[in-house]
Amino acid sequence: MVPVRCFTCGNVVGEYWEEYEGRTEAGENSAAVLDDLGVNRHCCRRMLVSHKDLVDIVAPYQ
Repeated sequence: MVPVRCFTCGNVVGEYWEEYEGRTEAGENSAAVLDDLGVNRHCCRRMLVSHKDLVDIVAPYQ
């Protein structure tokens, strides 16, 4: 689960996750994808680039 908002500035970043993930897995450059999506602040870019989906790993232990 990607965070809905940036932890630093509060901008909404969750809406970009699916397109970002799909395009980067298809082989596009992550910087070009973020520029195309309009994610300009470095704190918001960090939220998308550094996200690791851990829900499937943690779910069995609940």
